[in-house]
Amino acid sequence: MKLRTLHGTSAILIAAFACLHVANHLAALAGVSSHIAFMEVARKSYRQPIVEFPLLLCVAFQVASGLWFVIRGWKQRQGGVAWLQAISGALLAFFLLVHVGAVLYGRTVLNLDTNFYFAAAGFHVPPNKFFFGPYYFLAVLALFTHLGCAAYWHLQASPPRTRVVAIALPMLVGGAVSLLIVLSLAGKLRPVEVPAKYKATYARQEG
Repeated sequence: MKLRTLHGTSAILIAAFACLHVANHLAALAGVSSHIAFMEVARKSYRQPIVEFPLLLCVAFQVASGLWFVIRGWKQRQGGVAWLQAISGALLAFFLLVHVGAVLYGRTVLNLDTNFYFAAAGFHVPPNKFFFGPYYFLAVLALFTHLGCAAYWHLQASPPRTRVVAIALPMLVGGAVSLLIVLSLAGKLRPVEVPAKYKATYARQEG
């Protein structure tokens, strides 16, 4: 199979998990307890070795192949959509490397439950919020944008307006979802009290 075909195939599994993960974060809009309850149910499927191991392999492959496409096509890439796809893909690769690595480290080395508090801790230990705000916002926006770009290329036979909507709509939804997730993690929508053990993962402590 061609590398691009494999890239697209693995993207399906990753996108399915990413959508579930985003839904999990949106559950926090009803409170942290709702987020954790949703996560406990979802983990019964994706924390199974038969699911988690292939998913991690797909993530590793997706990052490597995605960066290869970005680098290989750098000088030949033309058009706004092509560049939007490349930039959003590069942002996703960065996020996957950092986020998956952090979660695995938190689980195996720090022995922490990598739940809402694990993700939110950086917002509540100054000055880390200035990194984590853009980090989470751009990651979620990049996910929706990248999916929109994929839809655009799959609709080549459709009218131009339909293809534009295929990108614009996911980006608008992604922007709204990104903002809600960041505000939720930062405790701007509902009060959030992050346990000390999560804050302690950062070298510089609050206060």
